[in-house]
Amino acid sequence: MSATSADPFGPRAWKGRGAASNPEGRFESIRHQAEDDGWQSALLDQAAPRPRTEVTEERARSVITRNDSPDIAFEQAMNPYRGCEHGCIYCFARPSHSYLNLSPGLDFETRLRAKGNFAEVLRAELARPGYVPRPINIGSNTDPYQPVEKKWRLTRAALEVLLECRHPCTLVTKNALVERDLDLLAAMARERLVQVFVSVNSLDNHLAAKLEPRASAPHRRLKAIGALAGAGVPVGVLVAPIIPALNDHDMEAVLERAHAAGARCAGYTVVRLPWELKRLFREWLALHAPERAAHVMSLVQQMNGGRDYDSDFRTRMRGQGVFAELLRRRFELVCRRLGYGRARELRLDASRFVPPREPSPQGELF
Repeated sequence: MSATSADPFGPRAWKGRGAASNPEGRFESIRHQAEDDGWQSALLDQAAPRPRTEVTEERARSVITRNDSPDIAFEQAMNPYRGCEHGCIYCFARPSHSYLNLSPGLDFETRLRAKGNFAEVLRAELARPGYVPRPINIGSNTDPYQPVEKKWRLTRAALEVLLECRHPCTLVTKNALVERDLDLLAAMARERLVQVFVSVNSLDNHLAAKLEPRASAPHRRLKAIGALAGAGVPVGVLVAPIIPALNDHDMEAVLERAHAAGARCAGYTVVRLPWELKRLFREWLALHAPERAAHVMSLVQQMNGGRDYDSDFRTRMRGQGVFAELLRRRFELVCRRLGYGRARELRLDASRFVPPREPSPQGELF
């Protein structure tokens, strides 16, 4: 039996993976229900292989997406990968894997898609007549520096195109692999073309290893903040997501450590549980924090008008109610004390954008 098929033994903790099961996506018309009849179950349990990462190359037709959500700071975004090997159990992007007829569970972190022609399509889109340059966020859905980027180098290829065209961008990551591209990022920073945000939501390595099993450890992300700041790259910290009664107590410490490392702007969001993510997160709590699972979900529901998730643009990022207000006040107090700016305050320069040209055997005269 494949570890990513219906599991007759129910949800389980897989080493190096966030999800405990692989439920069908919400668009599937067939549901699989496995039953254990008692025959050879122990043997099958021992033989179940660990889920392995599989990357399939796809040819993208477009890479820049547009956004008009009033609670999101950027208008344009792009993501080199579908799915994310980091395996963060709370990732709001998990349900997007259902559009590929794959599970938001283990499939999301093991069956990845890499847009092999990412830089080529980006170049073509930037060269379109009438294109208006606005900062592009890289990593709005899945992490552009997840482990498979070491091999595929799609994010680096995109940065090379953006630097060549003098096009501004922002980056969001929780992987220290971002340090690999300091040469490009530093060059972009000198021309006010880039801002990087590093996500750190806890300083507890043991908790992070379960919440975000293949992301860089918290202390390593803080070191990456220092490396970026030392290279002159504007860098901020995102305390995201905050999960009540699980990692919220670390908010002030994260902001203090990140500021000491060189972060100069900060933001936060609360956990969001859309679609299939509700079930996956409850399974994770039952396995890894059973003694506080009911309390965590009670507070989550208090911040979402009595439900597991409320998609209202006005409240989905910060929550509502007493606990959400407490988080807001705590965040603002420590930011004021440390002198943090807001995450969207930096003005990137799009005035020197030069559309890319098709390569010519005759070379360039001007």
